[in-house]
Amino acid sequence: MDPRQNPYSPGAGTPPPELAGRDELIERVAVALDRIRSGKSARSFILYGLRGVGKTVLLNRIRLDAEARGIASVRMEAPEGRSLPALLVPALRAALLRLSRGEALRDNVLRGMRALASFAKALKVKYQDIELSIDVDPEIGLADSRDLDIDLMDLLEALGRAASERSTALVLFIDELQYVPEDQLASLIAALHTISQQQLPITMVAAGLPQLIGRAGDAKSYAERLFEFAPIDRLIDLDARNALIIPTSKEGVAYTPAAISEVLRQTNGYPYFLQEWGQHSWNIADQSPITFTDVQRATLGALAELDASFFRVRFDRLTPAQKRYLRAMAELGPGPHRSGDIASILDRHVTTVAPVRNTLLAKGMIYSPAHGDTAFTVPLFDEFMKRIMPRPSGGA
Repeated sequence: MDPRQNPYSPGAGTPPPELAGRDELIERVAVALDRIRSGKSARSFILYGLRGVGKTVLLNRIRLDAEARGIASVRMEAPEGRSLPALLVPALRAALLRLSRGEALRDNVLRGMRALASFAKALKVKYQDIELSIDVDPEIGLADSRDLDIDLMDLLEALGRAASERSTALVLFIDELQYVPEDQLASLIAALHTISQQQLPITMVAAGLPQLIGRAGDAKSYAERLFEFAPIDRLIDLDARNALIIPTSKEGVAYTPAAISEVLRQTNGYPYFLQEWGQHSWNIADQSPITFTDVQRATLGALAELDASFFRVRFDRLTPAQKRYLRAMAELGPGPHRSGDIASILDRHVTTVAPVRNTLLAKGMIYSPAHGDTAFTVPLFDEFMKRIMPRPSGGA
């Protein structure tokens, strides 16, 4: 069929044509943000889950919905090796300029900009990756102690008052939050805790991998009371079917029941993979309905595409020792697996491969769903490792 009419959209954070199964969560977050804007209490949100479940898509959808309702947003993605202050400074500057509505800065919005100028100037020496300077004079004694805990509290308080002056809320939307260093994450949590106690209209909606729950709890013991941790998982059968068939039905194209079942079996209901298999199935099929045979042929193309991009980009970041560790995990299946069992495949003692495991945790390739357990953060990565590497013969 004509690829120009293909309705599917696999990509990093690309909105799918049918965002199935997420309406209840989107509404819960919307209610919380509206409560915070009106001066009522509500918890911040952390969306967590594996790669490919649609966390970034959800974060963007929630942000766009909030902006449509007049809520101010700050959009950030936390890459590895970047400090939290370096992320915050340019994003918050842009948010404050939007709050000014094109007018000259005044009152609490001006004080918020001065607080940001103080924050950037004070922490530029400590966090040398801050590149942006603020074109207003800093306010002496405001967010300039060079202690991130104190300065971030001062900054968010000033921003909260600026948002209140404009009868709105300011929401920090942060993707890949697990990459924020733990001490800086602790400062952010502490600042949000203080702002929550003051019921100022500023909050956070963040997304990250499953290890983010433990990291937040390690950073501050009260994190579980401050945040609503919302698990984002693969879609249940009905929602996965809708994500697959509704986009094609709008184009007058159907699937046979056997074709639908085969796509769901191959993708395990993961939203990103549904888009990949849907796209390849459409392009392979000659006409409607898309058949079981079409999907079987499409699977070859979908796996080749994933191997060359989605999986490969993560594989290429690994050291040889890390690759061997993940190949040993793959030998045991999808997981989770006991650390001792992985070490046994490598013919090593568990303590000798622990440093490799720790670096893989830091890179976000694996996580620990329970003490001593290890699982992939990327669905279907075990099968990819088996395709790309020979069976481990021991040694790491």
